[in-house]
Parts: sequence; structure tokens; C-alpha cells
Amino acid sequence: MIKNGHHQAGKPVEDGEANPVAVACSPEKRRRIVRVWCDGCYDMVHYGHSNQLRQAKAMGDYLIVGVHTDEEISKHKGPPVFTQAERYKMVRAIKWVDEIVEGAPYVTTLETLDKYTCDFCVHGDDITLTVDGKDTYEEVKKSGRYRECKRTQGVSTTDLVGRMLLMTKAHHSNIGSSEYQQHTDNFGRGPKGHSPWTGVSQFLQTSQKIIQFASGKEPQPGDTIIYVAGAFDLFHIGHVDFLEAVYKLSDKPYVIVGLHFDQEVNRYKGKNYPIMNVHERTLSVLACRYVSEVVIGAPYTVSKDLLDHFKVDLVCHGKTEVFPDRDGSDPYAVPRRKGILRIVDSGNSLTTDNIVQRIIKNRLLFEARNQKKEAKEMAVIQAMKRREEEKAKERAQAVL
Repeated sequence: MIKNGHHQAGKPVEDGEANPVAVACSPEKRRRIVRVWCDGCYDMVHYGHSNQLRQAKAMGDYLIVGVHTDEEISKHKGPPVFTQAERYKMVRAIKWVDEIVEGAPYVTTLETLDKYTCDFCVHGDDITLTVDGKDTYEEVKKSGRYRECKRTQGVSTTDLVGRMLLMTKAHHSNIGSSEYQQHTDNFGRGPKGHSPWTGVSQFLQTSQKIIQFASGKEPQPGDTIIYVAGAFDLFHIGHVDFLEAVYKLSDKPYVIVGLHFDQEVNRYKGKNYPIMNVHERTLSVLACRYVSEVVIGAPYTVSKDLLDHFKVDLVCHGKTEVFPDRDGSDPYAVPRRKGILRIVDSGNSLTTDNIVQRIIKNRLLFEARNQKKEAKEMAVIQAMKRREEEKAKERAQAVL
């Protein structure tokens, strides 16, 4: 089980609302608060995005995240998978985010940083290009108001899309196979080579990464301990709406999420599910501000022992279908009998299946988008390589 902290401590600040941390400080301390800016598409939000925002927050005190519109993304990259309204809500749900700016400009300028009184902006150690191949952070880099964080290895939108189209039961462990490589080549290789920023690499879970994501607290007296369980695969806006609805069931909620192992998920979901392995799904759920604790490899049936162990007050399930356990029994029979089972209607019927269908329906568009993106990146890499070679020649001539 992984403790994830209490949501109250990380409550998001809506646009125009005073920062409660700043209000509580003295005027001297308020002047020392470092405001950090991040921006991006945040399409198909995954733990790589969350890790970038975690690192950015650690560089300052208050994190503002700008999210681009559908129109801007379509202009510079190609059509997004999720709508801007969905993407805004997903970013708001990440626990390190203090405020978001809807419709942020695609090119990051000093004017934007000054408008939101940010000291500097943070981006990963990859490159983001405009439709005409220019670095979107060029201006802030030149002014010294740019910081870099490490890109999370092993996950990218390119990789996730490739997994969805591969349709095998063990796609997340078959990265070396020729079949998987065929799909990643289609999505992550332009006409002139392979970009290190768009390509696929293997994710390796570490205890340090879990610790970084799970800065948790124990349940406090008076907390309502709420247990939910599932796959939470491709953690998306449907999951966020459900967890938010669960969270709002109590004034002092402590939400525990039980994650099923990959084999269990494949048993009741079939096809190529889960898209993400249990380690990836753990980080995705831990990044959500409505979650207090995660149980990795939770049993499918919610037993009396589990309820007693965690001192669960309430068990919640969405309106989606409940599959029987291996022996045909009802996995929620115990909490149902105890009268603590609550069916929660979040008002959002989006499922992981729906997302996969979006990808399959627009496969050619997404292939073209990724190939176009990588072609621009390879052009930049080649230009950087030429500049380094020219500088090396100049240094050699100077020595002579």
C-alpha cells in the first residue's frame, strides 16, 4: 500500500483565487514565494506529464500550468485525442498543480511569464517546436528565465498509442519484439531517422520514483476511509470525475484505491488490457489529488479482512459493469451485506474502451501527426549537430 497524502493540503487554487499558503505567510515571506510556469498540450495525460509537474513544483513554491487549446495544438502538431475541456480538468486534478491557465499561447514568451508574475518556466529535456520548426522556448531561454527537468523514460503519447493498436495481451512487456517495433516505427519515426524525444523507451519502476510520487499521511481521527478498486488503466478524465465524486462524499475523506494486477485485469477485461502495467498505473493514480493511498495488487474480491485491515467506512463503485470473481461470486458481496457499498454516478461515462476507439478511428491522423513531429525534431537535431561540428573545426583551427 502506498500512502499519498491528504487532499486538503494540495487543494487547487482556481483562477483569481488567493493562494492560501501566501495569505498565511508574513509580507516578507510572500515576497520570497517563487512562482513557476509550465505549459503544454497535456493530451492523454500520463505519469510522465505528472512527473514533469512534480519536478517543476519542487523548483519553486507555486506552480501555474498553461494548457493549449485544441485549435493551437491542431495548428502546430495535429489533432489532440482529448478536448481542451477534458485536458483542463485532467491537469487540475494533478496534485502538484496550484493553478491552470486555459488557452495558454503555444509559444512561451516573457510577456506570458510577466502576466502571471512567474519567475521562470520549466520544461523537459526534449524540444517543442512550432509549425515552422522554431523552438517555442527560445525567448525565455535567451533571457535566462528557463529551467529544465528530466524527461520520464519509458512513457510517451507515441508509445501509448502504439500499445493500443498492437492488441496483444502482453504489449507492455514486448518492447523488443518485431511486431511492437513495427508499430512504434509507424508512430515514432520520421523519414530521416529516429528522434530521441518522440521514440519509445522501456519504463523501469523504482522505489525512489514511488517515494517521489507518494508523500503520504496516515488517516486522521474523524476521517472517512473510502475504498475503491479497479484497473484505472490509461488514467483519464472518467476516472478523475469518479474519484472527485467519491472524495466529495465526506467532509474529511481518505480515499484508498486498490489496483488490480495486470493478469487480473486481463481476466475480466480481455483483449489487450491493461494498456499500462500495474507499476505505471500506480504512478498515474498517485498523482491524483483526490487519492490518499494506493494498494498495489489489491484482491479482486473486497473481503472482510480487507475492510477490517484498512478500517474502511465506505466502499464505492461506479455505474460500470461489475464482473464476477473467478468462482462466479459477487466481489462486493461483503460490503453490500454490511450496508457500506455505495454506487457513485460521476456523470461521466467515458471508459478506457472509448479512448482506444478514438485512437483506432483516427489512426492515420495520429500516425501522420507523430511522423510530422519527429521530422521537425530530426531537422533540429541535424542542425545542432552541424553547429557542433563547425565549432569543433573552429577550435581546432584556433589551436593551429
